[in-house]
Amino acid sequence: MPIPKPKQISLKSRQDTDLKAARRVLRFAGEAIEKLSENLNGAFSEAVEILVGVSGRVVVSGMGKSGHVGRKIAATLSSTGTPAQFVHPAEASHGDLGSLTRADALLILSYSGDTEELSDLITYAKRFSIPLIGMAGNSGSALLSAADVALVLPKAQEACPMGLAPTTSTTMMLALGDALAVALMERRGFSTDQYRDLHPAGALGRALIRVSDIMHADSLPLIKPDTVMSDVLITMTSAGFGVAGVVADDGALIGIITDGDLRRHMERELLDRRARDVMTAKPKTVPPGMLAAEALAFMNEGARKITCLFIVDTDQSPRPIGILHVHDCLRAGLR
Repeated sequence: MPIPKPKQISLKSRQDTDLKAARRVLRFAGEAIEKLSENLNGAFSEAVEILVGVSGRVVVSGMGKSGHVGRKIAATLSSTGTPAQFVHPAEASHGDLGSLTRADALLILSYSGDTEELSDLITYAKRFSIPLIGMAGNSGSALLSAADVALVLPKAQEACPMGLAPTTSTTMMLALGDALAVALMERRGFSTDQYRDLHPAGALGRALIRVSDIMHADSLPLIKPDTVMSDVLITMTSAGFGVAGVVADDGALIGIITDGDLRRHMERELLDRRARDVMTAKPKTVPPGMLAAEALAFMNEGARKITCLFIVDTDQSPRPIGILHVHDCLRAGLR
């Protein structure tokens, strides 16, 4: 019997079908997350309380698609200040239970709550009094019945045409895992500096670099107002920044001399003049806590570009504590 040829469908019809499927998936997910939000109760706060009090790690586990979501939740927790790791339930039954200690807490994901492969993990947690947080869709399931804290997912229709493939349910798990991570961040007062320490590479790490991380704090090119210009040139050249900061007797920065200032005062008597006669008063400065990306934008703004900035501690008198060159920002990967 000949195989029938597939029915020819126009491009517009294919697009309409694809968009209809996509919108159905997103609609189901949105409705499920909204319902999940409305159903949150004190159990969520109890889970946060357990995780805050853990002196070891949060061990996350789940089978199948729940396991894939669990890996992501563990990664999110670790990157936001809560040490975590994923343990596969089948591997746990063959020796990886040794990675669980009494100092840990266990977070298990299973939409049915009755996944057979989770039984050894649950038994081990109960045997050694390891706090167990269960995330499932059936409050009467084995997982949630054994859990110290039960996070119940509302009933929701899976988005696949057969209503079987984990789609809406795993989206709810992922969202609830993110909610736990963010609540833990806020409870701990997790700062941008701590976030930067955990993300030293890539765009995130670069975006959180502060001026104090890349500024030069030693051998600053500083001079007094009455320094003769011949000595000023030596200071500017030896330091390698092409600038010199002019400081008063109390150490406060009152001016700066740059290559541009030299060009504007280029005359036969320049070397006999004093720094106060050539300097630009009230130079632009930045604090050490400013993001380096902001400092770079500050140097680039306006028609008159700045290649060097003195770093001033604003908590005291405006004394220079460092210097930042535009090349330092570029070497740090900022653009």
